[in-house]
Amino acid sequence: MRTIFPAAAAAVLLLTLPPASAFADGDAENGKKLFARCSACHAITDQNKVGPGLHNIVGRPAASQPQYKYSPALAASGLTWDEPTLDTFLKAPTTLVKGTRMNLAVAKDQDRADIIAYLKTLSGN
Repeated sequence: MRTIFPAAAAAVLLLTLPPASAFADGDAENGKKLFARCSACHAITDQNKVGPGLHNIVGRPAASQPQYKYSPALAASGLTWDEPTLDTFLKAPTTLVKGTRMNLAVAKDQDRADIIAYLKTLSGN
């Protein structure tokens, strides 16, 4: 009779692990390259474009960039742009905040981790 405990234990372990992005250290240099797709709408300074400027975004309350007209949904969200919230938002913006104007999603866990690492360099965090 064979014991299946090792396989069962491995399955349970895999089901309880956080997503891969929780373990991934972001690569800010790669994030800077990936940010090119974001730069059509967002500046890395306080300048607002189609989207708000992202300087000091990490740790900032959502919808708090002066002089930018946010969607009512994002303005009412009560979110703070910490790493987990940024990760969730970048993965599926309209799922986290129904009614947000941002609709570009970043599907790959590592790409999100890299972009967030780059955003952190903009704020000194």
